[in-house]
Amino acid sequence: MSTHVVVYTMKSCPHCHELQEENIDFVDRDIDENSDEYDVFVKATQNDFVPALLIIQEGGQEIESFLYAPDRDYEELTEAVQIIKKHI
Repeated sequence: MSTHVVVYTMKSCPHCHELQEENIDFVDRDIDENSDEYDVFVKATQNDFVPALLIIQEGGQEIESFLYAPDRDYEELTEAVQIIKKHI
């Protein structure tokens, strides 16, 4: 199984920068540079806070995706890290 972690961030978000120090491989998607993509995420989660997580797991013919948003699915950055580690 292959897992891809996408984190929606913004340059002024201190928690986003802290997540980069956690030694977790992820694709950084700045919401200012990828606003259309992030708008879809916001509609799906009904939440527009960052860092927001999209985790994609591929296993053979099956692909699953998981969306996690701050204040909806986790409160602290440590919880976001635990969520990511649970999937990888």
